[in-house]
Amino acid sequence: MTEILYPKLAVIGCGLIGSSVIRAARASGVVGEVWVADANAEHRAEIETLGYADRVFADPAEAVEGADLVVIATPPRSIAAAAAACAPGLKPGVTVTDTGSVKGGIGEAISAVAPTAFVIPGHPIAGTEYSGPGAGFATLFQNRWTILCPSERQDADYLKAVERLSAVWTALGANVEVMDEKHHDLVLAVTSHLPHLIAYNIVGTAADLEEVTQGEVIKFSASGFRDFTRIAASDPVMWRDVFLMNKDAVLEILGRFTEDLQALSRAIRWGEGDRLEELFTRTRTIRRSIVAAGQESAEPNFGRDRKE
Repeated sequence: MTEILYPKLAVIGCGLIGSSVIRAARASGVVGEVWVADANAEHRAEIETLGYADRVFADPAEAVEGADLVVIATPPRSIAAAAAACAPGLKPGVTVTDTGSVKGGIGEAISAVAPTAFVIPGHPIAGTEYSGPGAGFATLFQNRWTILCPSERQDADYLKAVERLSAVWTALGANVEVMDEKHHDLVLAVTSHLPHLIAYNIVGTAADLEEVTQGEVIKFSASGFRDFTRIAASDPVMWRDVFLMNKDAVLEILGRFTEDLQALSRAIRWGEGDRLEELFTRTRTIRRSIVAAGQESAEPNFGRDRKE
């Protein structure tokens, strides 16, 4: 029988990630009771109907009363405010984490309003283009990475809290990595934030072309453009927050990308086929490495017919 690591879990914000955390935690048996808070009345009604939470609240402070683990799964720019709203109900020694894809300043902001909690910022690198309480599923985190960004605290109780939270994510199927907040934000600017920015821009450019109708863009979409539209269909509020909160790292990587793009443009202009082939060969190797590492499917159409 699986050990219950947290008798009571509270999740604040029940979209794709929050609802998947609950479903995965229930399936793995590592939590007991689950209470949820969500600001959206329609979401609360849907959560009640779906039945994966024991109690549902509008007030975060009520939802976290007596909780052993609090997971804040709201959009990135609202995490600090959500933590402040939770603060009156937090018991001493509770572990508070989040799921935001930007980590800089998050730990400090939560600690400021929850000084007696073990604050361990986190980021599960998993998702789909779907959102809402009904979008989650228990296998979302299987063989995906979750990054934890604990503080520099070295007391035994805090280190034990980090170990326990790591064990929970492992039970949910994730691989756990620990790194500092600044490095996390730089890594994610390369692997996630810039690709999303490019996808949004490419799809927007295609939609704005006067020489090509929107109907033609949709009708004749090749697989590359279809994959860009999948990325560009992600939650607009969350991604607005990501770019505003991680602007320094994104702008740094965007500058490098712009320089490389200009070099690629010159290669095309001057017919430098060897240079183009060298780049395309190198990038294909990276793609194959990602598939080999189990972070993507090698199936036809990249397995996009599956819900993942």
